[in-house]
Amino acid sequence: MNASQVFSLRRTWRAALLGGLGALALATGSGLATGPAAAQSKFVFANESDYDTMDPHVAFDVGRVAVRLNVYDGLMRWQKNPAVLEPWLAESYTVSQDGLTYTFKMKKGVKFHDGSEVKAGDVVYSLERVLALGKGAASLFKSMIDPGNAKAVDDHTVEFKLKKPSAIFLAVVPEIHVVNAALVKKNVAGDDWGGAWLSKNAAGSGAYQLDQFDPAVGFVAKRFTGHFKGWGPKFIDHIEFRGVKDTNTRVLGLLKGDFNGIGGYLQTDQIKKIEASGTAKVLDAESMRVMMMQFNVTREPFTDVHVRRALNMAFDYDGFNKQILGGLVERNPTPLPNTMWGNPKDAKGYSFDVEKAKAELAKAKVKIDRPIEVHYLTGFAQSEQAAQLYQNGLQKIGIQAKVIGTPWPTIVERFRKPETTPDISIYWISTYYADPHNWVGEMFHSGNAGTFKNAHHYKNLKVDELLDKAVQSTDQGERAKLYGDAVQIIVEDAPGLWIYNTKWFGPYSKNLHGIVFCPIGNAQEMRTAYYE
Repeated sequence: MNASQVFSLRRTWRAALLGGLGALALATGSGLATGPAAAQSKFVFANESDYDTMDPHVAFDVGRVAVRLNVYDGLMRWQKNPAVLEPWLAESYTVSQDGLTYTFKMKKGVKFHDGSEVKAGDVVYSLERVLALGKGAASLFKSMIDPGNAKAVDDHTVEFKLKKPSAIFLAVVPEIHVVNAALVKKNVAGDDWGGAWLSKNAAGSGAYQLDQFDPAVGFVAKRFTGHFKGWGPKFIDHIEFRGVKDTNTRVLGLLKGDFNGIGGYLQTDQIKKIEASGTAKVLDAESMRVMMMQFNVTREPFTDVHVRRALNMAFDYDGFNKQILGGLVERNPTPLPNTMWGNPKDAKGYSFDVEKAKAELAKAKVKIDRPIEVHYLTGFAQSEQAAQLYQNGLQKIGIQAKVIGTPWPTIVERFRKPETTPDISIYWISTYYADPHNWVGEMFHSGNAGTFKNAHHYKNLKVDELLDKAVQSTDQGERAKLYGDAVQIIVEDAPGLWIYNTKWFGPYSKNLHGIVFCPIGNAQEMRTAYYE
């Protein structure tokens, strides 16, 4: 599908929603609500990355989190800011004294979109499916629980038996997005666990019910009136999340009213333009999102620590943070956010220094005899700006670089193997749960190599040991020291570089209200939103 066809399809979708048409309905087989178009409110979000799948168990990123937060539910959910872990499908839970058994009592009467009840067996099936597919959050769960160790005690009680105590199990339980097991099983092809079907359809109980999906465009969902959380007097009837790569198109669309929200990874001048428009606004909140670069440490010249340290000294941090981004961000010299406990206060990281970088290169045992590739995320303006600035810094220390734009789903798939992982990748690590393990544990434990967090395929046995101890301890003071020690080693090893920690900026239509920011999800849960 070419660009003009995609644009035409988007216009068709928009017309269908405005006209209240139901002929294009997919997935659930039900059309949009009938009645005057004026009675139907809708929200259109233009995102930097594509919505290439509806399967909640194959993605574990913020770029596509709108599917998981709006179409599916879990036993627990992170809410508010600072983030608080709240029971969701669960009404209560208990943990055994040895920290190995977690038992959840579920709410009764919760319905899937097809009207069937959400039961413990669906939770068990969902976790088994995550483990079997080996994607999304699977790397997290595989380190904590083996297949077959979750069971439905009764229809509304589910029990998990861990293979070792884990300080983060409860924090990641929200990533067990519960699917309608009976519906998925009806659509299994071979041994795919319904993967082909669920990539284009939905089997959830979330606040919104899938109505249309096209991987080249995005998805449309309508309000599920029977959602167990209920609805206030004001709400949005239809939500549409589109992939729109071009930053200017997103900003212009917001100002014209074609979009009601857009991704917030914008240049400072664009944020100011939106704020001054009179038709749109920019919300902001404290966040813990770290911008970084990851080096593929399995490939020369990145196998040499002196090269990696030199690369750290070739990026103009102040030029990017203070000049290009106008001081709206804070320098973050380690992989842990400045505001997260466990971050060593004396870790200074690296500074932009051409002469010191050249001195480090002189110590290297490998020669850089080719241009290195720096991949930025297509549609993310800051990522591209950082790549171009870095290219200039690398040239100053005698390294030629080629800057390449790559879509997020494509680069995530390339991370799976060392031989396909780019030399250098520029992107962000957001908060998936509020614990140091979200950053350090997942990004630098060798067991997570090949995921989008450990995309550098980093392995250090001492770091693994520290991280294993940290995730098993229940003493926060002990855990903080263990993570701090790991961070010190990682900074010395320099398998990547870390640029900033920032606030969240969310551009929205001026008359949109009820957006609730949570660091886990970046305000893409639309259940509380409304127009006024």
